[in-house]
Amino acid sequence: MTSRTATLIGLTAILMWSLLAVLTVATGRIPAFQLAAITFAIGGLVGLLTFIGRPQALSALVQPPLVWAVGVGGLFGYHALYFLALRFAPPAEAGLLNYLWPLLIVLFSSFLPGERLAPHHVIGALAGLAGTVLLLSGNGLSGFAPGQFPGLAAAFVAAFVWAIYSVMSRRLKSVPTDAVAGFCLATALLAASVHVLVEDTVWPETAGQWLAVIALGVGPVGAAFYAWDIGMKRGDIRVLGAASYATPLASTAFLILAGFARPSASIAIAAVLIAGGGLIAARDMFRKR
Repeated sequence: MTSRTATLIGLTAILMWSLLAVLTVATGRIPAFQLAAITFAIGGLVGLLTFIGRPQALSALVQPPLVWAVGVGGLFGYHALYFLALRFAPPAEAGLLNYLWPLLIVLFSSFLPGERLAPHHVIGALAGLAGTVLLLSGNGLSGFAPGQFPGLAAAFVAAFVWAIYSVMSRRLKSVPTDAVAGFCLATALLAASVHVLVEDTVWPETAGQWLAVIALGVGPVGAAFYAWDIGMKRGDIRVLGAASYATPLASTAFLILAGFARPSASIAIAAVLIAGGGLIAARDMFRKR
């Protein structure tokens, strides 16, 4: 697999993650950790289904403790912190801090062997950050109370957790993507444990809500992680980091199409900044070799 192909596969994860918000809204009133447990279980099963006809793939689940710590710590740690942020801080402010992770991925990539951080990577990432700030501020950023500091801190730390997980995936390049199925199932067990301790169980009430839950597990909380793993391990990590800023933009677009949000001038300007930043960072992909 070429680096360009792996990068394109990684970009599909960004597209799937852009459906996360609209599908989550469509699931109804299911508590956060219960929803995480169900969807990660589905995501893990999606990976296990690909083992059919490939019995040797089961060996991918036998990994050293460090690999499990990175995989499960990244998936569960990030989502636990993000859910905590949404509980204690306003969603817009939490989202703004959380979306520092694309910039962190671009910057952290310079520490990887054989990688070099060029000026256009930094410029593209910063343009994407500016667009994200504009997009979220246009959705109603406001002042925050002292009681919201724990949530804001959780969102900030979550950005570092996901960036470190993504960059460490590159360092663990020899670990097959099939291992992600095990990480998803372990995350589902941890989320279920937290759910039992702190949440009341609420099941979907309609067929549409069940379909949204299944779609979440198959796509944004399933196939997206496998695609992202491929992109991080074999693709251009700097391009993927900068392109990740398209997630909040595309997410907002899907919310508008579904009737959950309204278009505005700030969204249009943010689109130019984010798309432009992604193209600048991805300049190497379009350059003739």
